[in-house]
Amino acid sequence: MTPADRQTSTTPCFRTRGLTKVYGSGENAVHALRGVDLDLPEGELVVLLGPSGSGKSTLLNILGGLDAASDGEVWFRDQELSAASQTALTLYRRRHVGFVFQFYNLMPSLTARENVQLVTEIADRPMTAEEALGMVGLEKRLDHFPAQLSGGEQQRVAIARAIAKRPSVLLCDEPTGALDSATGIRVLQALKQVNESLGATTLVITHNAGVAAMAHRVITFSDGRIGEVRTNERRADPSELSW
Repeated sequence: MTPADRQTSTTPCFRTRGLTKVYGSGENAVHALRGVDLDLPEGELVVLLGPSGSGKSTLLNILGGLDAASDGEVWFRDQELSAASQTALTLYRRRHVGFVFQFYNLMPSLTARENVQLVTEIADRPMTAEEALGMVGLEKRLDHFPAQLSGGEQQRVAIARAIAKRPSVLLCDEPTGALDSATGIRVLQALKQVNESLGATTLVITHNAGVAAMAHRVITFSDGRIGEVRTNERRADPSELSW
């Protein structure tokens, strides 16, 4: 499916119905999600807002096939993830999902190029490491080790690693949480570029409400439920953001 096809598809990229997640049992039970109904169109950049413990990361992990719901349904296009086997979920993650976390998780003994190649070696139709790093503005830092890169550059290597397999979905959990505002804006510019160039449906968890202005869609969580879903008529460029 091309980026243009993703943008015009009538089938949601993700659909959840009555999605719940409970950790523990009895008096110690923690209700992380409490019946989430959600439709996310293909190709959008979506920002998830809410306080710690509101359910954002739990939802992201379920959509990414890293965790299973306690009840309800979750679909990726026409594949029901909530009914998938562990083998099917592994293939789903390998073929369709790129992950970016707050901490970069780069191999310190490998260069930027080699860190990205870890993914390209197992992907079905990868771009080259050079192409992926060029997409996030690091074409001149290919042979630098993580210790030779700034925090923002390391995070952009992590983004390049996530997109090198040409994912349908890019899931980002606090990608700017460990960065100052100027560096964070450069990372957000990289995410915007990836969303537009690859057409990857991109979900970004953040505590920074200012980031919401760059999204197609903003979803606010509270106590395991969706409190509000809104769309931006005008999307801000990352260079316009402040926090």
